[in-house]
Amino acid sequence: MKRYANFFRRMLTFSLIFAALFAFNGPLSAQVKTQIVAHRGYWNTEGSFENTISSLENAHKAGFYGSEFDINMTSDGVLVVCHGPAVGDIPDVQKASFSEVMHVKLSNGEGVPTLEEYLKAGKKGFKVKGADGSSKNVKLQLVAEVKAAAPQVEEEVIIKLASLVKKLKLQEQISIISFSYNACLLAVKYMPGVPVQYLMGDKTPEELNAAGIKGLDYHYSLMLLNSDYIERAHKLGMTVNVWTVNDREQMDAFVKLGVDYITTDYPEMAKEVIEENNRLN
Repeated sequence: MKRYANFFRRMLTFSLIFAALFAFNGPLSAQVKTQIVAHRGYWNTEGSFENTISSLENAHKAGFYGSEFDINMTSDGVLVVCHGPAVGDIPDVQKASFSEVMHVKLSNGEGVPTLEEYLKAGKKGFKVKGADGSSKNVKLQLVAEVKAAAPQVEEEVIIKLASLVKKLKLQEQISIISFSYNACLLAVKYMPGVPVQYLMGDKTPEELNAAGIKGLDYHYSLMLLNSDYIERAHKLGMTVNVWTVNDREQMDAFVKLGVDYITTDYPEMAKEVIEENNRLN
């Protein structure tokens, strides 16, 4: 039964991809412009774990465009990087104190980083050697997901995040994403000029643009069903991200559809897909 379910799921995926590509009217670019965002960092490798400093460093060293990470606030007001709600043996990080969270050891031995620690690691960049033997300092885009919470909590989180962004001069290196429409509006208010992308998928590009939110970051299934959003958003000067794409055929479809970013747990696979498309163009 499971085999048949997987077969029909694959058939549905292929049907949606075909329909999306058939409906796409835009020109195919000679050079792929789609960039890769490592979902919760590049953790899908030995010795790492999601939302850790090592996963951030791995994404840097691999040369990916961005590293997505999750922001939660402890009960005593400290911003930490973890997906939540559970972390380690803590059932809800937002109801735990900072000292409790700091005692957590993740499966690779790392602790839960504070947001400031994570942002500082991202800001400094890493030395990468080029093909000619020269080295350069590479910085990647920090894609910060603000986890949904009560409205007053979201405002406190955004204000504290905005303060850190200003303190560390990260305005050019960070973008904000959230499933909370309220959090996105607050990010626009408190961090003017910083890119903001909405995740939930219940707003059209035109609605987001009118609210000052200049990016959409929607689930791959919704974007396959509404592939016209891509062209509509681009005409408004907006960016388009799609999450979390872990299937090679879907990656290929979104590259051909011209999305700006693909968020994935398998960034190396996405890199191969982009390289294949560049060879074919």
